[in-house]
Amino acid sequence: MCGIAGLLNLDGRPADRRLIATMRDALTHRGPDGAGMFVDGSFGVGHRRLAIIDLRAIADQPMTSPDGRWTVAYNGEIYNFQKLRIELEVEGWQFRTRSDTEVLLAGIVVFGVEETALRLNGMAAFAAWDARDRRLFLVRDRNGTKPMYVWRGPNVLAFASEIKAFCKHPKFKVKLNQAALREYFTFQNVFRNHTLFAEVEQVPPASILVIGRDGEHLKKYWDYDFSRSNDVDEVESVAALKGLMARAVERQLVSDVPVGAYLSGGIDSGSIVALAAGGVPRMQTFTAGFELSKAEGIEATFDERRAAELMAYSFKTEHYEQVMNSGDIRWSLPRVVWHLEDLRLGMSYPNYYIARLASKFVKVCLSGAGGDELFGGYPWRYYRVFRSLDKQHFLENYYAFWQRLTTGEERRQMFGAAADDEGEMFEVFSGVFADAGNVGFETPEQQISASLYFECRTFLSGLLLVGDKLSMASGLEERFPFLDNDLVEFAMRLPVKHKLADLEHMLQIDEDAVRKKLVAQEFSGGKSCLRQAMSQIVPPEIMERKKQGFSSPEASWYRGENAEYVREMLGPRDLACAEFIDPGFITRKLDEHMSGKANHRLLIWSLLCFEQWCRTFFGSQEVPA
Repeated sequence: MCGIAGLLNLDGRPADRRLIATMRDALTHRGPDGAGMFVDGSFGVGHRRLAIIDLRAIADQPMTSPDGRWTVAYNGEIYNFQKLRIELEVEGWQFRTRSDTEVLLAGIVVFGVEETALRLNGMAAFAAWDARDRRLFLVRDRNGTKPMYVWRGPNVLAFASEIKAFCKHPKFKVKLNQAALREYFTFQNVFRNHTLFAEVEQVPPASILVIGRDGEHLKKYWDYDFSRSNDVDEVESVAALKGLMARAVERQLVSDVPVGAYLSGGIDSGSIVALAAGGVPRMQTFTAGFELSKAEGIEATFDERRAAELMAYSFKTEHYEQVMNSGDIRWSLPRVVWHLEDLRLGMSYPNYYIARLASKFVKVCLSGAGGDELFGGYPWRYYRVFRSLDKQHFLENYYAFWQRLTTGEERRQMFGAAADDEGEMFEVFSGVFADAGNVGFETPEQQISASLYFECRTFLSGLLLVGDKLSMASGLEERFPFLDNDLVEFAMRLPVKHKLADLEHMLQIDEDAVRKKLVAQEFSGGKSCLRQAMSQIVPPEIMERKKQGFSSPEASWYRGENAEYVREMLGPRDLACAEFIDPGFITRKLDEHMSGKANHRLLIWSLLCFEQWCRTFFGSQEVPA
């Protein structure tokens, strides 16, 4: 895991080594173990290293092929690098290191860039420079686990693991992308490739951007496909999943530094720890909890420490906990926004704290992200679409649900009458399926599979971005066993009836009654195959727990202990975001929440983040250490 930053001067000017070093060192937190640089005429790239595999200096980056043609700078880990190494040795490659970086480099030389990207089982964002043909390849892994941003400036194309590297370029100016802002305040996410920073985009997941003398070319080399389910017996599916889970965890334990794991009270992280603990003596695990004495309603249950402690005891791990209280947001928000940059999803400062805790003990941490999106962990979401009449009906139903923050009318209040964006946002939502040729919308099973496709392309993508930024803020590498290639392929072909134990029950429910109740308890059979596969190793108390996300009790805290802080940040006086959002709208939403008339916790979090974003990137507020 590392950080990369580089540029290609499109007018042929030599790359400035000092500028590249400055851009690179803006990412020192991502790679505190070393720094490297490569310059070839108009191209240059810098690399900050977090040493995980082959810690010797000979494995430093950027790394160049023996013939001098290819140079790579790479961020991530390749879990099948030992298998690929054997294949490449058969092809005649003579290795100088034990690193996965050299395996990546050799793969590019022997197999080509696209074929190598397809063969990688891991997480990787890399830049590959072809000195002979003067071409730059920017590549992201299948799931988009590692970020790669691109800025196109006057006669320059720059790329980096984080946007803050671009801020060091003298021609880069921070400007707000208002289309991305409307998107963010609709979905609490950004579905397109752009960002809140104008002129800055992401290379899409599973894509290769090629920049050469003939211009730019973007190619997608892989996509999720839930349409080709196997007609297999459930017993066979459960047995197969047991083996795949064990192999995925074993692959992701490869490391020359200590590996730990996050441990919540759920089946996903519990399964990973159960399988990993057998291969890691005295494994270290980490849990975040919340001080709930002032929490109200359902938020009074938002703490998973007791369940995590049960699993830690069962698996004999060395267990650490961090308890967060209402005051922790004030200290952490400037740091979270500085590192996150590209705002996504809900309350994420707990992720920052738990990664910070884990980094004091290990350099690698396993995470359960991906289990819900691949194996059907959100059944209460699927009921909204599984009776859709056709594709248009499906899109309208799901679009209504995924407007997490505001409606079209509310956005007109936020941004002014000119922001009549209902058609635009629906088009953005529908665009997720634009190149998904195999997605069907006719049967309930197809509609649920379409939901899984959508959530992998959007919600999971946001989770991975947040996880990368807030773990790397502390120099910690997160790994995701559920995103192992073989496990993903299996999940995509697993029939819906094996993911949702109560599928038949769902089909018989009175939809009007459910709309009135809107409770997750109506749909409790998610991840059925995974639950059965792990039932022999995860404590029954955990298997029987109802689904609970990792969330802080913000609704209660915003009304109580944090009310003064929220008013201080979002009051009309000295509001940094007032140029972009109507202060009166913010005041009305705060009043509705504080009085108990509505629960706007998600919206308030996003307003706090955007206000801090404006103070950090537009204002003169010093970035905290």
